[in-house]
Amino acid sequence: MQRSAGVGFGLALLSAATFGTSGTFAKSLIDAGWSADAAVAARVGAAAVILLVPALLALRGRWSVAGRSLGDIGLFGLLAVGGAQVGFFNAVRYLPVGVALLLEYSGIVLVVLWMWVRHGERPRGLTVAGAVAAVAGLALVLDPAGGGADVDPVGVLWGMVAAVGLAAYFVLSARVDPRLPSIVLACGGMACGAIILLVAGAVGAMPMRATFATVVLGGHVTSWVVPVAGLVLVAAVVAYVTGIAAARVLGAALSSFAGLTEVVFAVVIAWLVLGELPSVAQAVGGSCIVAGIALVRLDQLRHAAPPRDGCPAVASAPARQGS
Repeated sequence: MQRSAGVGFGLALLSAATFGTSGTFAKSLIDAGWSADAAVAARVGAAAVILLVPALLALRGRWSVAGRSLGDIGLFGLLAVGGAQVGFFNAVRYLPVGVALLLEYSGIVLVVLWMWVRHGERPRGLTVAGAVAAVAGLALVLDPAGGGADVDPVGVLWGMVAAVGLAAYFVLSARVDPRLPSIVLACGGMACGAIILLVAGAVGAMPMRATFATVVLGGHVTSWVVPVAGLVLVAAVVAYVTGIAAARVLGAALSSFAGLTEVVFAVVIAWLVLGELPSVAQAVGGSCIVAGIALVRLDQLRHAAPPRDGCPAVASAPARQGS
């Protein structure tokens, strides 16, 4: 049992670390002339193709469940996949990767507000404490007293778009039929997100720019194929598969706590590869945000109830799909 738990935590940490590479890979493409929307479409479209066969195998005997869930899968692709990733990838155009990811993670607080407004569930003491800690952390991350040298208001707005997408992920994950395999939701959501982005690009609603020359990654000049392959294989396929495997060993609740280390991994990777190091105030603020999110999730676990329509029961959510 202990060995299984160790394997589960190892998988959860691997998932968090690979998810944490997405901002670094994306930033190298964006700096080379790619639009954020094109980078997202490449990532989720190719990952959906790779996961198609495993998803079809997981659907054996459950086709009716998939048919009834098409609307939710489409909405999931629009908001939780497309919205979250477009918001995050655009945010890293203007902000350090760690700051953009912390803004995205503030979506957990939006879930609390949604539950209060939509379902009349007043937050309990531990949730209030977590929300206050997260908001205080955001104030430090944005570092207005320090002049906000690394904080662009446009980037902050995109970061909040990503936060809304992450909030939609938790809400929609709990609303989807629990009999639908997580890998099917991941594959279907990414396929829908890619189609929506490509259609929007075709009609001129979103910029779809891609360059096929060299890019700079970690101070080294390399082919554009390298960061695209990283986004698809490492930050999507490996991240999702190991995250789903971890959730099956540990349960979604424990694996979601381990997933909070994604912020740490993202900051460290961005520091090592891009030379982005947060200020002391931002580091303290980031710690407050992660601690606040952990308190909110702990409170949800302590008072877990069978999920209702739109109720984001963390214990029922599949592997994270925000960044």
